[in-house]
Amino acid sequence: MGIYVIILAVMVVSWMVQSKLKRKFREYAETPIGSGLSGKEIAEKMLHDNGIGDVQVISVEGQLTDHYNPMKKTVNLSHDVYHGRNAAAAAVSAHECGHAVQHAKAYSMLTIRSALVPVVSVTSRWVMWVLLGGVLLLQTFPQLLLIGIILFATTTLFSLITLPVEFDASKRALVWLTNSGVATSLEHNQAKDALKWAAMTYVIAAIGSLATLMYYIMIFMGRR
Repeated sequence: MGIYVIILAVMVVSWMVQSKLKRKFREYAETPIGSGLSGKEIAEKMLHDNGIGDVQVISVEGQLTDHYNPMKKTVNLSHDVYHGRNAAAAAVSAHECGHAVQHAKAYSMLTIRSALVPVVSVTSRWVMWVLLGGVLLLQTFPQLLLIGIILFATTTLFSLITLPVEFDASKRALVWLTNSGVATSLEHNQAKDALKWAAMTYVIAAIGSLATLMYYIMIFMGRR
């Protein structure tokens, strides 16, 4: 029952944070940005100001689907952000460009995170099955649960490394928004608040992953 309590708690808190995040973005989407620039134009300007000329800004489907793709070197902005001329669009577009700047400057934590992507993509497919099998066979084959714990530890490590990557991207975005004159002090504060709540989703995910890892470690140690 312990794992279900952890999962349920993480789901509830995650839902609350996601709801708050969506409300914040709806609110700040109603604040026109003084510079009058769209999310696309802000992204292109930030890339240009940082000397990055090989990254393309494109529009993608969905809501809050914005991301930077280091393999294709594209800043992918959702339709509302791509065309939006408001504080929310400015925050998101600048944040994603913050990842592009990290990539261009070989930011160490992003490099480590990128190196873990292929490992996590493989382990995430099998880890829960291995953990389940490990719990069922704990008394006869405890090594299976240990393997599952090691596999899950890689996903937890990925979640933890994601935190400084996301916080650093937001910091770069906010500094640039102010120094470039794209955002006023009010718009800067709104962008900062929006990015804070976006970062909270990663914090909750990391806490949930760490709690789950500790749960399985306790099960493994408890067999003794």
